[in-house]
Amino acid sequence: MDGPSGSGKSSASRGVARALGLRYLDTGAMYRAITWWMLRQGVDLGDPSAIAARSGEPALSSGTDPDNPTIHVDGVDVAGPIRSQEVTGAVSLVAAVPEVRARLVSLQREIIGSGDIVVEGRDIGSAVAPSAEVKVYLTASAEARAARRTAELSGTTVEAQQAAMARRDTLDSTRTTSPLSMADGAIELDTTSLNLEEVIHAVLSLVKERAH
Repeated sequence: MDGPSGSGKSSASRGVARALGLRYLDTGAMYRAITWWMLRQGVDLGDPSAIAARSGEPALSSGTDPDNPTIHVDGVDVAGPIRSQEVTGAVSLVAAVPEVRARLVSLQREIIGSGDIVVEGRDIGSAVAPSAEVKVYLTASAEARAARRTAELSGTTVEAQQAAMARRDTLDSTRTTSPLSMADGAIELDTTSLNLEEVIHAVLSLVKERAH
């Protein structure tokens, strides 16, 4: 399941995985974890070569339980810290570095290879798992996406989030390596006017259709 931030990927993916009894992987958390580590190490995020040089150092571990997804870096639980504004504002810079993407895509494919799973991100259908049986691209209006993200965070406004998302969308969709895009064979689902249960139901219907 791919799509821009605020489109509802995380909640919908976890709900679908739970309903189908499958594992779940948040690939965005992996990029955030690497970003958190880079910031802690004082790496210059304006220098792609500096990021590339250290991209293989941190040890990442991603849990796949949809009821309790976990993410650790060097044994440290970073599920909370990676959602900070600092990490959110920097993650696109780190995710654009080819060496980072190569490492994380390899890890993601290893996890996917262990069995049926719902995976969310920005390049899953197009680059990580192009042969996936069901590929969904979630989207929503800029206003709806910003409102959802504002509801999740404290100390921010819809206007600030809309500006931040516009910047991140531009960075994610124009990067050289695996840009954000709708994969061939993916089904686009606009979630602007849908609540979470409706999104989950729609995706489950798509899964059922593809299974026959």
